[in-house]
Amino acid sequence: MVVRSPLRRRQRGVAYLILLFMVVLLGVGLAAGGTVWQLHARREKEAELLFIGDEVRRAIDGYYENSPAAAMDYPQRLEDLLEDRRLPLTKRYLRRIYVNPFSNKVDWGLVVVNNRLIGIYSQAAGTPITRSGFSTADSTFGSAKSYSDWRFISLNAASTPPMPPSVAPRAPAPASPRPATPQPLTLQPR
Repeated sequence: MVVRSPLRRRQRGVAYLILLFMVVLLGVGLAAGGTVWQLHARREKEAELLFIGDEVRRAIDGYYENSPAAAMDYPQRLEDLLEDRRLPLTKRYLRRIYVNPFSNKVDWGLVVVNNRLIGIYSQAAGTPITRSGFSTADSTFGSAKSYSDWRFISLNAASTPPMPPSVAPRAPAPASPRPATPQPLTLQPR
């Protein structure tokens, strides 16, 4: 028969408490590490979004600048940037249509004016972490409230935006042969 001393029982209880405390500390450390990792992953996705947006912006600018002289125009869709057949030699401004880093799909929002593509944006929900350090073309991104406010618009379109048909200047009306006579002003009672 083995007789156990009360001292040994207390030691086992202390060892068990130390083990529980270590497990709790490990859990807290993993939770903090997960939060830091998630923040790091979002920053990487933002950097990738900035890279992709800049690439597409350059491609749209290249498409516009390499247009035939008579018809300086923007592409109608993203696929036009993959293969431009307007010239005798096929030109490629993008190798592929990039995947949105936040959704892992090709679900870009398109900035279209007069049926022509002048830019893209991500439709991802969420508030950007990055608030400074943007390029000159992206200088307005610091005040963005969501990723969809990060609009990657052609630099050519930003300097000379195409006018929608409702705003396009109209030809002046032909002058009438006789001057218009002023009409008397009449007030109506309420």
